[in-house]
Amino acid sequence: MIPLGVKTTAVLQRIFAPEDQSQAISMLEGGCGDNLPDYGSGMYQLERVRFAALKLSLGNLHKLSEAIKLAQMDWRDLLVGADFAESVQEHEDWAAKMLGAAS
Repeated sequence: MIPLGVKTTAVLQRIFAPEDQSQAISMLEGGCGDNLPDYGSGMYQLERVRFAALKLSLGNLHKLSEAIKLAQMDWRDLLVGADFAESVQEHEDWAAKMLGAAS
C-alpha cells in the first residue's frame, strides 16, 4: 500500500465531505496503488491515476469505487475517462484548479 501524497490528500479533502474523507483515503490507498495491473513505478504516475479516480468520483464514494474498479481492470482507461490521457500534465492542471477553488 502506498499512502496518498500531500497534493492528492489536499484534492481529496476538497472533493469529499469531511465524513467521507477517511473512507475515500482508505479506498485509494488500498485499491489504487502499486497493485494495479501492468503498472509501472513512480509516485508521479500513481498520482495521475489517483487524480483521475478523484475527478470521476465527483465526491461520491460509490463513484470512487467504480473508478478504482476501472483502474484495476486497466488504469489507462481511467485516464481516458478523466481526460488525462492526452497530456502527462493535465492532471496537474486539474489539481491546481481544484485547489485554487478552495481558496
